[in-house]
Amino acid sequence: MPDELDVLERHPKTSEPGELMRPHNMTCFGCGPESPRGLHLEMYAGEGFSVDAKMPVQQWMEGGPGVIHGGILSSAFDDVMGMTPRLIGPAAVTVHLQVDFLQPIPVGKTLHLHAEILGKQRRKIYVEGVAHLGDPERPVARANGLFVQIDVRAHFADHVENSAKAAEYLGGKPQL
Repeated sequence: MPDELDVLERHPKTSEPGELMRPHNMTCFGCGPESPRGLHLEMYAGEGFSVDAKMPVQQWMEGGPGVIHGGILSSAFDDVMGMTPRLIGPAAVTVHLQVDFLQPIPVGKTLHLHAEILGKQRRKIYVEGVAHLGDPERPVARANGLFVQIDVRAHFADHVENSAKAAEYLGGKPQL
């Protein structure tokens, strides 16, 4: 992370601590309630510049026998960490994500995910995440990532027609 960071300010229109945050979009694999095969994460704004979520580890998420697949865990981290930029302003996309798998995460447990902004420099936002099974002192995974703020309409302009919600987005009601 760079030495010189911007001062962080919570965006005046963001969710208050403890409030449910709106999804990235309705069909987002991580948080979209209309995603047919998604994680359906509900994310809550935390104090400062943090976001929290809980995820039941279901049988369909299995990788190794009886434990979560690493890609599912990575997707959950990506989505929760990717929600933190909304606390400070414009949307951002992932440019780097690194996950450290500390312990197997059993199917049938509830995974608690916490993400927090560490700092910002211009458009770059540095975020860390941690996951535990109910005891924050015993993490089962950690992640860090770099996100870059974007102009949503310009960034997705060439791809929005492929969305399950293309008619809605192109009809002038984008929910990105």
